[in-house]
Amino acid sequence: MTTATFPAEFERPVPAAASAGTPKEPAATAPVADAVSAPAERGPGFGERLGALMRRVIPPLLGFAFVVGVWALVAMKSADFPGPVKTFEAALALFADPFYQNGPNDQGIGWNILSSLKRVAIGFGVAALVGIPLGFIIGRFAFMNSMLEPIISILRPVSPLAWLPIGLMVFKAADPASTWTIFICSIWPMILNTAQGVQRVPQDYLNVARVLNLSEFRIITKILFPAVLPYMLTGIRLSIGTAWLVIVAAEMLTGGVGIGFWVWDEWNNLKVEHIIIAIFVIGIVGLLLEQLLLLVARRFSYGSN
Repeated sequence: MTTATFPAEFERPVPAAASAGTPKEPAATAPVADAVSAPAERGPGFGERLGALMRRVIPPLLGFAFVVGVWALVAMKSADFPGPVKTFEAALALFADPFYQNGPNDQGIGWNILSSLKRVAIGFGVAALVGIPLGFIIGRFAFMNSMLEPIISILRPVSPLAWLPIGLMVFKAADPASTWTIFICSIWPMILNTAQGVQRVPQDYLNVARVLNLSEFRIITKILFPAVLPYMLTGIRLSIGTAWLVIVAAEMLTGGVGIGFWVWDEWNNLKVEHIIIAIFVIGIVGLLLEQLLLLVARRFSYGSN
């Protein structure tokens, strides 16, 4: 039996891959076709963004509207209690010139806020310089923890105003006495949170440091401080809230220039609308301080990295 042969011009060329028995590769244009046929991903539409914005804005507005409504009803029942409109008009006049000065006991609300913030900054700063290192010592050394824990447990629940007479007796002046009160009341959250953070550092880290023969300074700066930082920032945030609460009450008793003294002075002048304005100002300033420290805490938290 003879095999039929074809002329060379009629023979079909066979690719090398097919002749080797391997499957044919897909065409190079297939991914391009898939990319063209696949629908493009789109971000949220205008309606979705508007709905998300409304869900965030409407509940707080309803809450404020409820408070203003209750406030207006109380003002309608009491002739001496100012309503929202009268308070708003007084606020416009008050903040038209918040930094006026007509003597040491007659200054604008801006100067009173700055004076209170100055006292808070000094007392809080000294408390941080003392409380944070003390928290590291208590958390690091069991002997210091056993020695200082009973003292802290006794002094921490003491009312802030109970410390004010001690400050007046020691410093013989109202301004340092208020600063002392802030210091002694804002130091406890920093001590306790820092110590708790140190105690929660895994023992394996300290064992490795001991094997490497690291000094105590390097253990604190390289191992303990990065791990304790979130706890420390939480203590700082709690302390600044306590300090801002205490300064208002302390200034009411000590007098001078400050938002607490200003509230008490306006009460003596029977300007209740100014007291309501001061309540809102105190709350807003405290909220801003707390939000600022929350931003710092998120910046240095491990979850944000």
